[in-house]
Amino acid sequence: EALFRAQATLAREFELEGDWGGLPTREYGVLYALAGSREGVRITDLMGDALLTQAGVSRLVARLEKRGLVARRDDPSDARACLIVLTPDGRDVQRRVGRRHARHVATAMTRALSPAQQETLRDLSRALVAACPTPEGRALTTTPRTSPGTPVPPSSRQER
Repeated sequence: EALFRAQATLAREFELEGDWGGLPTREYGVLYALAGSREGVRITDLMGDALLTQAGVSRLVARLEKRGLVARRDDPSDARACLIVLTPDGRDVQRRVGRRHARHVATAMTRALSPAQQETLRDLSRALVAACPTPEGRALTTTPRTSPGTPVPPSSRQER
């Protein structure tokens, strides 16, 4: 319960007091997820980052595409699928908003936690996320990227 309350409190602070550059936080979350992949990401793989259904992610991607922030590319490994990639404008928006968000997260973390506590929180958070089953019923096998609003010590963040 304490972890849930802390996450919800911080997420609310980040959403209400953050400077998202006019983007809803879920749209920024998708831009952030795409920033980690130059090759692109399938819509089904974005569902966890956006916390939406496949139809919801499809609509969100369509809005971002209409604004010129993402583009669809053919998936070379599956002719039936497409990959979503950041456009140069999308990459610029993600970096600009991401830098502001990173500063906000750093402020929130350092006002309450020592560096050692921040490191422990990061490690525990990663372990919890990695152990959660995916929609396919299996645990994540890679170190997850952190979603917007998730506490991460400043030393472990990358500015993209």
